[in-house]
Amino acid sequence: MPLHVVTAGESHGPGLTCVVEGLPAGLELDLAAIDGDMARRQLGHGRGGRMKIEKDSAQVTAGVRHGRTLGGPVALQVANRDYANWEERMNPWPVENPVPEVHLPRPGHADLAGVQKFGFTDVRNVLERASARETAARVAGGALAKAFLRALGVHVVSHVTQIGSIRASEPSGDLAPSDFVDVDASPVRCLDADAAKAMVGEINVLRKRNESIGGIFEVRAFGLVPGLGSHVSWEQRLDGRIGMALLSIQAAKGVGLGDGFDLAGRPGSEAHDEIFYSDERGYYRETNRSGGLEGGMTTGEPLIARVAMKPIPTLTKPLRSVDISTHEPAQALRERTDSCVVPAAGVVGEAMLAIVLAGAYRDKFGGDHIDDVRASIDAYRARIGWKPR
Repeated sequence: MPLHVVTAGESHGPGLTCVVEGLPAGLELDLAAIDGDMARRQLGHGRGGRMKIEKDSAQVTAGVRHGRTLGGPVALQVANRDYANWEERMNPWPVENPVPEVHLPRPGHADLAGVQKFGFTDVRNVLERASARETAARVAGGALAKAFLRALGVHVVSHVTQIGSIRASEPSGDLAPSDFVDVDASPVRCLDADAAKAMVGEINVLRKRNESIGGIFEVRAFGLVPGLGSHVSWEQRLDGRIGMALLSIQAAKGVGLGDGFDLAGRPGSEAHDEIFYSDERGYYRETNRSGGLEGGMTTGEPLIARVAMKPIPTLTKPLRSVDISTHEPAQALRERTDSCVVPAAGVVGEAMLAIVLAGAYRDKFGGDHIDDVRASIDAYRARIGWKPR
């Protein structure tokens, strides 16, 4: 069965819901691991006051019994604690007192295009669903996808490589999952301690100027078998699916796979990964410029994707806009906001990549029970002579 993930909910509504359909039966889940990812999404220097209110956790309400999946859809709910302060404005049902409309769209947000598309007069009908608060539900669903992948020997991790003008140094050798064990201890989730210190300073300087700041995070997947995805149609190319998933993250404006945009300026001999073979290792590469993807399929090397995040559009010193009720010039809506979300976005990136990869494993290997999936993968590995890296 294909893997399908859907979320519902608004930023200041009663809560968020995620439904994950297509997981095999018998998959063991760990509530602490799920809530651990929920907490990780709230990390990072530059987060705003909302993170002091919300203490996110995911409550499983369907599809799991005694810690194992049943083969049906799994439903998770994430409460919005801040709803207590918004109950009149965001109540699902009519309220006694009139609620003032919001007429000040923010440049860079979904506000204006959304009210035009759906015929609203109140910007809040758009901004609540468009808010990155929705990613809390994605991370909950992604935690299930990560549990499925871990059961198959696949690990998904992330780290921040740039904030504003500050870039982390390139790692001196190949990274492994163990290199990411302490990444969350960094205030910006960066592996380079010196760069992390400079990133914190950059955030502080721009926050004092009432500015937001963007950057780049990198997400990696280790332990993938070759051949996930397909070359036979554009819809099945895994790089296209990954690009769509990562670009769907609020404020994401660019995705590079492997060396990404850097490949455009290189000659072909310096852009591709030469192929080698030994009886001990089978087929292997000495470089990974492709980021573990060729022809829309995984190669068996670590999958690497980098995502460029723009500064978020809600500013403490609002930009110029137009009042949609009067068409008069006005300042954009000012709401409680973060100054930098790149570290948290990396955790969302893990969730989205895990969802795509879990779907690719389900497409290729099927299986009603997790043991069926493992058996199918073992048979495939034996057929192609592939050994886990």
